[in-house]
Amino acid sequence: MIEHKKFSNLETDRLLLRNVNHKDVDFIYRLFSDERVCEFLYDEELFISRNDAIEFVEWSKNPEVKGCNRWILVKKGANQEQIGTCGFDYWDRTNNIAEIGYDLWHEYWGKGYMKEALISAIESGFNNMGLNRINAFVALENINSIKLLEKLGFKNEGIYRDKHLFRGKYYDYYSFSLLKKTGINSKVNSTRPL
Repeated sequence: MIEHKKFSNLETDRLLLRNVNHKDVDFIYRLFSDERVCEFLYDEELFISRNDAIEFVEWSKNPEVKGCNRWILVKKGANQEQIGTCGFDYWDRTNNIAEIGYDLWHEYWGKGYMKEALISAIESGFNNMGLNRINAFVALENINSIKLLEKLGFKNEGIYRDKHLFRGKYYDYYSFSLLKKTGINSKVNSTRPL
């Protein structure tokens, strides 16, 4: 019997979502060392060396065992450009809950790429991981991310006060969730594993 992978590579109309590997180190470093991309990541320092990216790639290995993953978002086309990441963390297998996270290179903001990627990732979470609930925590000032989650059908459950201590200051986050029974607010086609 073939075991179904929880974190298969995925495909959307414009993107490939593939698991992070060592070929992604330079992109990961560029992404997470950019102040615009990381503006609202109050729980992480900017990457200051390529070694930070190598550690991220190492952390991303064996997602089936660790219960967390990161997909690289790759634009379809001749140059296969890497434009962001998304994935799941804090998978509570007992209660079928995980937290989704995402980031996108600033040149692609507002063009629907992250919505497209998240629809595919969320469907995979419900169908492949057996999730019942997906959490998302967003900095209060991150208006674009808040709007994106609302478009996808996530419900704002209120403020998670003092969620992260970063550089001596506590930061509040909005707590969003999406339940399997309510589903994604979208008419995009289902996830197509590669």
